[in-house]
Amino acid sequence: MGDDEKGDKISLVDLLKNKIDEDSFEGKYNASLRKKVLFIIILLVVSIAVFFIAVGLGAVDIPLIDTLRVFGRLIFPNITEPSKEYYADFILKGRLPRMALVVLTGFSLGVAGMIMQGLLRNPLVSPFTLGVSTAASFGAAMAIVLGTAIIGDAMSTVFFIGNIRFNLSNFVTVLFAFIFAMLSIVIILVLTRDKHMSRSMVILSGVVISYLFQAGIMAAKYFSDDDQLREITLWIMGSLSGANWGTVVILLPIVILCSISLFRMSMDLNALSQGDEVASSLGVDVSRMRRKGLIVATFMTSACLAFTGVIGFIGLMAPHICRMIIGNDSRYLMPASGLLGVVILSISDLFCRMIIRPGELPVGIVLYVIGGLFFIWMVSNRKWSQRI
Repeated sequence: MGDDEKGDKISLVDLLKNKIDEDSFEGKYNASLRKKVLFIIILLVVSIAVFFIAVGLGAVDIPLIDTLRVFGRLIFPNITEPSKEYYADFILKGRLPRMALVVLTGFSLGVAGMIMQGLLRNPLVSPFTLGVSTAASFGAAMAIVLGTAIIGDAMSTVFFIGNIRFNLSNFVTVLFAFIFAMLSIVIILVLTRDKHMSRSMVILSGVVISYLFQAGIMAAKYFSDDDQLREITLWIMGSLSGANWGTVVILLPIVILCSISLFRMSMDLNALSQGDEVASSLGVDVSRMRRKGLIVATFMTSACLAFTGVIGFIGLMAPHICRMIIGNDSRYLMPASGLLGVVILSISDLFCRMIIRPGELPVGIVLYVIGGLFFIWMVSNRKWSQRI
């Protein structure tokens, strides 16, 4: 291999360490690429830092050194034990599965929001604004109220795989949430077949769909008993308090496989950003990609929301903030949106656990406030309002 050919390739280390001449076209490209990579690395570091902080803080604060000892003993049993024995149970049985659910949900919502915005070419699209979150919660409410009537006493079946406890009701809840979330997407796809339909009408359709499923949730609450009513109410407000290792084991393969499938669409999504006609001329089957992407994103989102309830606006905020910083390249925008979703949900959940401890606020309350203010800013901002 000649020197010229070697010079055409630049490693990630060289990209981050070496000075770049931004006067040339290649230099401008490398500078843009370095900005994207650095932003993703920063988000990853912040996500890890917030993760460890959130594991250590709560109704009982655990010193960072003891938190690190608990994690270290999982790999090296000879490490010194934490200063108090119950710290390990606090972390491994309570806070760690909760934070794992936070990571999976935040990443899923961030990625799903970015994918839906790209596929429908609408900056205000997200799982929340399209009614997917409300539809998934309606499905979960139906599973709570009608699950026993449909499959009988099997709904309360508990089984173990290793030391991990699973409830059959969890699988039923995910199934119901996905079915009704997909119903909302099917309605959106039917309505958006008309190419002359404005972007504002797409959002309005999502709002109407949300109202329809909200009516269904209210009916489910009316016909439920006291225990079911409390569970549905917590679902609507969004809560991560029900996290356990069984939930994490169910969601982990779903999120990983769906994320890989969506990432493989990133180049086609870049082509679609130039318009359906341009993407078709480049060999992209636009209709097939749009259906596949929306189905996969909806499945990933609804699976997480089946255990957390309505968590809004992350899928709207994370992609927009990342897009303003690193641009529209889906290869970098997708992981960045997912990581920023993790950061937003992690900080929001930590705030909810700290504000009235030893109690906690439902995380949906905080995200409604933050997301509502962000939405108002978007609509009032001239740059973004022109794109609606």
